[in-house]
Order: sequence, then C-alpha cells, then structure tokens
Amino acid sequence: MITDKGIIEAALFVSGEPLDTVQLRSLVKKKDIQDIIHGLMDEYRQRNSPLEIKEVEGRYVMQVKPEYAERVRPIAPKELRAPVLRTLSMIAYHQPIIQSELVDRRGAATYEHVRELEERGLISAKPEGRSRILQTTPQFAEYFNLNSSDPEEIKRMIISLAREQKMGLDKWLGKQGIGVTPMYESLMELCGISGYEVVNPYNADDTERERIQELGVLIISKGYEERAGGFFDGRIIEVSASTFEELTNSINILAEYGSHRKVRESIEYISGLKDEYIEKTFDITVKVSPQTEMIAHMVNELKLGISSDGVKVAPDYETSGSGELVGNADIFIPTHRNADMDAVKRVCQRYDVLIEGLKK
Repeated sequence: MITDKGIIEAALFVSGEPLDTVQLRSLVKKKDIQDIIHGLMDEYRQRNSPLEIKEVEGRYVMQVKPEYAERVRPIAPKELRAPVLRTLSMIAYHQPIIQSELVDRRGAATYEHVRELEERGLISAKPEGRSRILQTTPQFAEYFNLNSSDPEEIKRMIISLAREQKMGLDKWLGKQGIGVTPMYESLMELCGISGYEVVNPYNADDTERERIQELGVLIISKGYEERAGGFFDGRIIEVSASTFEELTNSINILAEYGSHRKVRESIEYISGLKDEYIEKTFDITVKVSPQTEMIAHMVNELKLGISSDGVKVAPDYETSGSGELVGNADIFIPTHRNADMDAVKRVCQRYDVLIEGLKK
C-alpha cells in the first residue's frame, strides 16, 4: 500500500538535493507534513542507518552519513559537469560524429570532455583517418534510464529534455558560440577559446540583440547582468579584471570553454607579473587612501599601506560603484575608455600609474 510517508521517503531518496516543504507537500494529500518528515528522521536515527535525513536551512535532504561516505566514495556515481553533458548531448544527437567536427563546434575543451566520457564508458571511439568516430554505448542508455540504446530513441530523449528546460534544441546542444564584450576579448586568447563573437549587449539595437540571442554564452562585466540579460536566455558569465587576482579568477571561470594548457600557462604568466609589481613597491613608504573598492583591491594586492589621510587614489570616472562622486584625488587610475583594451596590459597600466604616482 502506498502511503504519504513512503512517498516522502522515496522523494528524498531520488532527489539527491534538498527539498522544501512546498515541493514535498505537492506530492501528498496531507497539508501538514512536518510530522511525517520528523518521524522519518527519528526512524533513521533509531535504527542507526548509514543514511540520514537532515534539515538544511528549512529544506530536507537524504544523504550518506560522513563516516560511511568516505568508504563508498570510490564506487559512487559522479555527476557530469554541464559542459561535459553538453558535449555528450551533441555526440548522442549527431552520432556517429567525427571528433574533429565536434571540436570545431565545442572548442578545445572537447578533448578533455571526450576523455572523461570514454573513461566513464558512456561513449566509444574508433579511429577514422586522422580523427575518431564517436558514438554512445549501452552504458549511456543505462545512465539515463532508457529502455533502448537505439540512436533514434536517444535523439527523442534529447529533444524531450530540451523542451522540459524550455530551451531551443540548438542552444541545449551547445551549438551556439560565445559572445564577449570588447573589454574582455583578450580573455579569449588567455583561455585558448576560439569561435567567439565580440558583441555589445549594453546598448544593443534590434539587429545586435537578434545576433546575441543566437549565442549560447554571454561574457560581460561583473555587475552588468541586469543591464545585459533582459533579452538573453542563455548562460551569462560575469567577469572582472581590475587586479591580477581578478584576472586569474576570470580565467578559471572561463577555463571550461578553453584549453587547459593555455589556461595554465596564462595563470603562471599572470602570477609572475604580480610578483614583479609587488617587488616594485618595496621602497614605497607612503600610505594610500583608496577612494573606491576597486582601488582598495589594487592597493591590497600590491601590499601597500592604507590610511585615511594617505595619498588619495580614485578611478578616472570619479564616481564610486554606487554612483556617488569621489571628489578630488591625488592619483587617477585609468578605467573604461582610457584603459588599454588588453586585459593584462590594462592591469599593468593601472598599476604603473599608481606606482609612478606614489613614487613622485
């Protein structure tokens, strides 16, 4: 006999993530389900089960107890990361597909995705000239709980998933490219990303909006999502590059679309530059009074002293992030139109202005 308690227990088991009472209540007739949930929690505690039901900020999750988790981790299934899942979807939908063609569509990161998918037994690869032919395996059907590994059934499954997520099939398969604003175009080279488009989502006319809407990913400045995302239904990635640390963080965020080798080389290069600039400040004894948060980040990265009565440093647009006037300053750091378009050169340019100003 199916009971409300059994339904709640089954829901927590299959979810794999915390569920709130609204989600759980929608599955059963009883309006007040707190007694059911707490009763289940007590049952699992009393029988000393290796599983437990925990409350996390008003939501409930069933999980393996920590003392058991480490022992079973080697055989626990690992979820596919979103970029890898997109690559798998393209293979499944277009199979059999040539690996070189897949790389042209998805970028250099595809090689790592294919390797992971092969290791997990979800795809097979056979030599084809200088490339390889990729297609799904019977284990793919098991992973997605399909009744058959027939390519046509797999294709229907992908179409169904695209509809469920309310996305166009092309976008769900990741066929669209990456759009990036001019200020961050140089990040593409640092990450080894190819096949991108330079776009202007902030002041886009109808033609530009239509072009942007065809993309799958949009890379913009941090804090500008509301301004740029009103008409875009793909993935928006916010990046920043005011300091070497921010630049490194942005590269790591975009790494999934690029080349692991190029990302590693770029991060090592930027780390070396950062050390060089810190060395340039060893003989600076004056303290700085940052007028904005951005300047404070720069000063902290260079390990300079800070004081409210120190040398006033402000961005050359003379306003803070909240739009308040910064006022007069002793040193103005170039931003936006007055800064170099190359992200690394832009950081170096700002630090050169700051260090030279403090040494005068």
